[in-house]
Amino acid sequence: MNKVWLITGAGSGIGAETAKAALRAGDRVVATGRKLDKLHKALHDVISDRLALVELDVANEAQAQAAAEQAVQQFGRIDVLVNNAGYSLLGNFEELSRAEIEQQFATNFYGAAFVMRAVLPIMRKQRAGRILNISSVAGVAGLKHCSAYSATKFALEGLSLAVATEVEPFGIRITVVEPGFFRTDLLAEQNARYPIKAIDDYAVEGTARDMWSGYDGQQQGDPAKLGAIFVELAAMADPPKVFAAGSDALAMITPVLEGRLQELRDHAALSRSTDGAFQQN
Repeated sequence: MNKVWLITGAGSGIGAETAKAALRAGDRVVATGRKLDKLHKALHDVISDRLALVELDVANEAQAQAAAEQAVQQFGRIDVLVNNAGYSLLGNFEELSRAEIEQQFATNFYGAAFVMRAVLPIMRKQRAGRILNISSVAGVAGLKHCSAYSATKFALEGLSLAVATEVEPFGIRITVVEPGFFRTDLLAEQNARYPIKAIDDYAVEGTARDMWSGYDGQQQGDPAKLGAIFVELAAMADPPKVFAAGSDALAMITPVLEGRLQELRDHAALSRSTDGAFQQN
């Protein structure tokens, strides 16, 4: 049976390429984004009656609910949700304002949570569904200048893994995707955000913009190939709970996880020493 996809952040990069891959597979797609003209520009070559373009700012809970309802009205169901919308806030933690951090969470974490809340009742009624929540290598490894961004992705991973245990009995499977560096607009000057405040002690290392802007357009990951992989993941009877996307993701994540395991083993006796004697009445 052909699937119905709801994709956030579909106006460029991974979201747009996932929409195209799903359409090539014969599926129907509800592609969402904050600006309809950007969606039209990104997907103009695949416009058909199997594609619906819907305006959605994921940080707006009411819009998330309306987008899910519109998907069901147009195509009858939602089989796959891809929570892809997000942006990067890059800078030293002390230089970030509370408002900047809260806005990062509003989009990257609460946005994904709002769309999940809107879609899960539909999937639960269907007794079937797939959710792909797009995290990052920064959701596993602490990367320089990525404190706020990493925090949102670590939070998204925790949310995803916990909710997965709750909804699996209803035939709903959740996969956390941890991409490495893909050629998207995430680090483009018009999208990446940097703090206005500067602290002199950090200046000797250069700015976050100096470090990260040079990666824009040089990333090795191909969003089109990742979109095709998402179609494969959505078709799996037993999809992975966590999927690392890209050879660079594997290279960055593997030593982090192995290091954590080694630290657990190294300090296992100290960990166990916290156990208290249990007295049974």
